[in-house]
Amino acid sequence: MERILTEQELVRRGKIEKLVELGIKPFGHRFDRTDSSQSIRDYAENLTKEQLEEAPHIVSTAGRIMFIRKMGKASFFNIQDQTGQMQAFIQRDAVGEEVYDLFKSADLGDIVGIKGEVMRTKTGEITVKVQEYTHLVKALKPLPEKYHGLTDVEERYRRRYVDLIVNEEARRVAFLRPRIIRAIQRYLDGQGYVEVETPVLQPILGGANARPFITHHNTLDKDFY
Repeated sequence: MERILTEQELVRRGKIEKLVELGIKPFGHRFDRTDSSQSIRDYAENLTKEQLEEAPHIVSTAGRIMFIRKMGKASFFNIQDQTGQMQAFIQRDAVGEEVYDLFKSADLGDIVGIKGEVMRTKTGEITVKVQEYTHLVKALKPLPEKYHGLTDVEERYRRRYVDLIVNEEARRVAFLRPRIIRAIQRYLDGQGYVEVETPVLQPILGGANARPFITHHNTLDKDFY
């Protein structure tokens, strides 16, 4: 049965056609990133607005657009990578009309690359003043509503990839968990322990008189323990 596309999904597919007409690859475009959101924050954290203006520092980073605030000839937007979010400021006069129009057609969830100067806004927020803007990947599906995200627990596990995009705590745990496991493995290995893999599910009942956990494998049409 063919899935019925939502209005937003149809609009996004229409934008893909426009990108192709402009000679831009909608998916998979090479971009050399030299900085992450965290490394940019680390660099500018102890520098004032005036210090950043006196010694311009150019960075190149990429991420998924999570927020856009358009204001005519200039706009603010946030991009998110694996280290967090970074605010960017883009002006039509700085990047040119064609590139600015390309940015204005972007949707939340799109992945883009930016290159520009690190600055602070009037409110003191660390921001990248965009000099170059590159479309990298078009998002075909809209992200969940900003302030609520995925609230249903079962939905969060079914759409784990979306939860990791919009849920900062889930993302933190996902990065932290393998590090903890590797640390435990390194410690036990250093103590002379040997790691032996054992099956999680097996077709043979074991455990003496213990009551087994039983699950049915639909594809094999067979019970496992």
